Amino acid sequence: MISKFNAKLLCVAMIIGCFNLVFSQDSISKSERVITRKFTFLEFRGTNAIDIAAGSLQMEGDYPEYEYDIYFRIGYKRQLTSHLNANVTFNKYNVSIKDVSNEGFMSFDLNLEYLFSPYTKFSPFLFAGGGYNAANYFESTATKVQAGLGFELIVAPHIGLKLFGEYNYLFSDDIDGLIEGDTDDALIRMGLGFNFYFGGKKKKEMYQRKLKTVINSNQIIPYN
Repeated sequence: MISKFNAKLLCVAMIIGCFNLVFSQDSISKSERVITRKFTFLEFRGTNAIDIAAGSLQMEGDYPEYEYDIYFRIGYKRQLTSHLNANVTFNKYNVSIKDVSNEGFMSFDLNLEYLFSPYTKFSPFLFAGGGYNAANYFESTATKVQAGLGFELIVAPHIGLKLFGEYNYLFSDDIDGLIEGDTDDALIRMGLGFNFYFGGKKKKEMYQRKLKTVINSNQIIPYN
């Protein structure tokens, strides 16, 4: 028969073994979740992207009435993490002042963009940064800051459809050719476009192998 002392030792050993098993399973589970998320991100998106969009723009300046006009952009994104990317864009647009003028402009923007849900097909995002604004032929120029938000929907592997809006504050009151008032000019831009993702194939394959290894090493073998 097992003595009371040996029974207590056996009980303590069983408790310690159970705790070790629980913590071990939890550690494997966390590792599996991290790998799964990284794999899923690369399944939907990628480490790089070409950004193409078109939309409309309206200016806030010194004239009483501005009209919406066409806006185009093309850019490049580089993922820093699954949530965060740095991107640069070239933007082409017109500023239309009713019964006064319609002049072409361009800007070069550098932004940091944050994806709220990079492991799902649908994700809101926000971005902010700075840029350089210029009229055609660089007749007038100005630095600026911008910020915006929107959402992206993955409609096919590595293709994201996005809708966004942004506010641009220019450090100049002469963009529209009229200097009046106490505030500088500003632009509101809205666009619909696509992100074409690429890159990360080797990383995706590595995460897939790791995921299979974790799952295989975590099999539950039933007792006979």
